[in-house]
Amino acid sequence: MAPPSLWLYRALMAVSLPLLAPFLLIADRRRGKKRPPWAQRLGWRLPEIPRGGVWVQAVSVGEVAVARPILAELRRRHPGLPLVLSATTSTGLAMATGAQLADVTLPFPVDLPGPVRRLMDAAAPRLVVLVETELWPELLNACGARAIPVVLVNARVSEKSFRGYRAIRRLLRPLLRPVTVALAQTDQDAARLTEIGIPADRVRVTGNVKFDAAPAGAAPRVLEELRTMAAGRRVLVAGSTMIGEDEQVLEAVQRIPAQRRPLLLLAPRHPERASDVVQLVAARGLPVVRRTLLSEGPAGCAVVVLDTVGELAALYQVADVAFIGGSLVATGGHNPIEPARYGVPVLTGPHVRNFSAVYQDFITAGAARVVHSVGELASALEGWLTDPETARAAGGAGLQLLARHAGATARTMDALERFLA
Repeated sequence: MAPPSLWLYRALMAVSLPLLAPFLLIADRRRGKKRPPWAQRLGWRLPEIPRGGVWVQAVSVGEVAVARPILAELRRRHPGLPLVLSATTSTGLAMATGAQLADVTLPFPVDLPGPVRRLMDAAAPRLVVLVETELWPELLNACGARAIPVVLVNARVSEKSFRGYRAIRRLLRPLLRPVTVALAQTDQDAARLTEIGIPADRVRVTGNVKFDAAPAGAAPRVLEELRTMAAGRRVLVAGSTMIGEDEQVLEAVQRIPAQRRPLLLLAPRHPERASDVVQLVAARGLPVVRRTLLSEGPAGCAVVVLDTVGELAALYQVADVAFIGGSLVATGGHNPIEPARYGVPVLTGPHVRNFSAVYQDFITAGAARVVHSVGELASALEGWLTDPETARAAGGAGLQLLARHAGATARTMDALERFLA
C-alpha cells in the first residue's frame, strides 16, 4: 500500500503540472529550448525495449558522463545484459543517443503512475540505477512494489538540497524505503543521505566516478582547426557559462593587452543560447564564429562559441587555461575534473556548492584558483598565460589529484554485481 506521503505527492503533481505546463512551453519557445517528446515522456510510442536488463537514469549531460564508464563496464562484464539509458533533458538525451552507450536510449518518464508503469511494463528491468540523487517518488514506489532493487550511484546531496530534504524528512523517509543501496561520493554525502531517511546500513562511500570518466574523443579535424585558428596564441576555454557570466568573461579577456590576449572558446551551458552569445560577442567588436561554422571563421577570430552538445569535455585539451562557469553567478558551479584530465589549470568563481568537495581538493592541491570579480579573473588569467611554467605546475597538480581519487567506477561495479549474478 502506498504511504500517505506518496498520495500527497500525487496530489501536488496533479495540481501543479496542468498549471505549470503552459508557462514552461512559453518559456521554452522564448529561449529556443527543446524538451524530449511528450508522447514518450508519458510512456506512449516507446521503442522496442529489451526486457530483464539494467535501467540507468541520468538527468543531463553531467550525469550521462558519469553513466558512461558504468555502462561500459556493465557491457564488458556482462556482454549479453540489456542496457536501457534514460535522460531528463534534451541535451542529456542527445549526448546519450549520440554516444550509443546503451541498447535503448529514451526520455525519462514524467513521474506519474501511468507513465512510470508503462515504461516499467515495457522494460521489466532487473535493476534500476539512479545516477547521483534522482529521488523520484513514483519511480521508487513502482520499484518497491515490483521488488526491483534500486541503487543510487555517485550519490551526492548538495547543501541546498540537504536543507530542503531535511525539512521534509518525515515525509521523505517512507518514500525512500525502496532504495536498496546508496553509493555516496563522500563521507559527508553518506551522512546526509542517512539523515534524510536512507538507513545507514544501506549507504556506502565509493568515491566520485567523475574522476574516472574519460570524455568522448573530439574529431581530430576540429582540434586541428582550433589550433590553426589560435595561430600561436594561448587558448582559454570558458566552459558551462551561465546567463550573466559571458559578459564577465569577455570583459576579463578584453582587459588583457591585445598582444597577450588568448583565443577564447566560449561554451554556454545551454547550447540553445549560442545565438545570443554570438550577438553578445559581436556587440563588443570581437570577431566571432560558431563552432559548427569553424571553417568559415573570420581572419583574426577572437572568439569561438560552442554550439554543440557533448563536445566540451574533449575540447579542453586545446586549452592552456580553463574557466569553469556557473561560479561567478550563484548557480552552484560545474565540474573542474574535465579540464584537469588534460593537465589544464582551472579558474573558478566562488559559487561552487554543487561541487564543493571536489573544489576543496582542487584548491588545496593548487590545481584551481578562486576569483571573485572580473578584475580578479583578468589578473589570474593573464598571470597563468604569461607564466606557462606555473600554469603547467597547477595542471600537473590536477593530474596527480585525479590519480589519487581513481577507482570509484570499479568500486561501484563491485557493489552492483550482487544484483546481476
